[in-house]
Amino acid sequence: MFELFDNNPYNNTDTSVFALVFVLVIAIILIALFFRFVPVGLWITAYFSGAKVSIGNLVGMRLRRVTPTDIVNPLIKATKAGITINTDQLEAHYLAGGNVNLVVDALIAAQRANIDLEFEQAAAIDLAGRDVFEAVQVSVNPKVIETPIVAAVAMNGIEIKAKAKVTVRANIERLVGGAGEETIIARVGEGIVTTVGSSKYHSDVLENPDSISQTILRKGLDSGTAFEILSIDIADIDVGRNIGAKLQADQAMADKKIAQAKAEERRAFAVAQEQEMVAEVQKMRAKVVEAEAEVPLAMAEAFRKGNLGVMDYYKMQNVQSDTAMRDSIARENPTDNETGE
Repeated sequence: MFELFDNNPYNNTDTSVFALVFVLVIAIILIALFFRFVPVGLWITAYFSGAKVSIGNLVGMRLRRVTPTDIVNPLIKATKAGITINTDQLEAHYLAGGNVNLVVDALIAAQRANIDLEFEQAAAIDLAGRDVFEAVQVSVNPKVIETPIVAAVAMNGIEIKAKAKVTVRANIERLVGGAGEETIIARVGEGIVTTVGSSKYHSDVLENPDSISQTILRKGLDSGTAFEILSIDIADIDVGRNIGAKLQADQAMADKKIAQAKAEERRAFAVAQEQEMVAEVQKMRAKVVEAEAEVPLAMAEAFRKGNLGVMDYYKMQNVQSDTAMRDSIARENPTDNETGE
């Protein structure tokens, strides 16, 4: 048996090569897995930056489905800025859906501006949907909010159009739960309408536009908002339409239409009454015709009873003929008064 084995010198060599390749493949896989789960380069960067991050912590981030760079890089920035913060806080904010890098930038900016801002407060602002870094910037560098053109009418009916610029500063304490820019714009518009509407003449507002700013500031319109109003400046003011005259004209037109409707109602009533009178006249004429139709019957009855003679009848006929002739002559020859002669 040993002789047979010795007669195949290539078997030992092949087996050794195969074993070496197998070991190398396993080693490469293990090394790849190690560098996959253990970001050594990131750990080295953090170590020389002074950030306290262990290899086990980095592996735990991988297992918790947290991207290590999104935690370690902000931690390095915070450490270099002198802000005390740990990876647990950053991971908790990351897992809650917050922007870790933005929160750290806000903390650094607040520290440089001597603004008291804690990590928990900054994280709450970020999770509330507000840009915490922009809020810190606005707190340091006030922001100007320009309102749209607001139209208001003075007591004399003249329209005033005004546009204001509001300088505000972010209030860190009220960023969570405080109203935004839309509320500021709406309240400033309300103040403009109130000031102009309470003015007796529109010229009073044109002469003293600062009265609008004073009225708005006295009302404390920044209460309950995430901002503090520093100043309100009237950027533009102009005279609009004569609303009072237009309303009076519209009212006069409406009164005219009402009067026309009432006149038409009276006319229709008069026409209906006239038609009723015409019908009544026709009714009376019918009665007259009916009465005249009974005259020959009465005369015939008088002849039969002897109450009317033949001569009386002829005299009556002559009178009727004479009356008819006179009427005919009167129609053909009008009087002097009628002709104007």
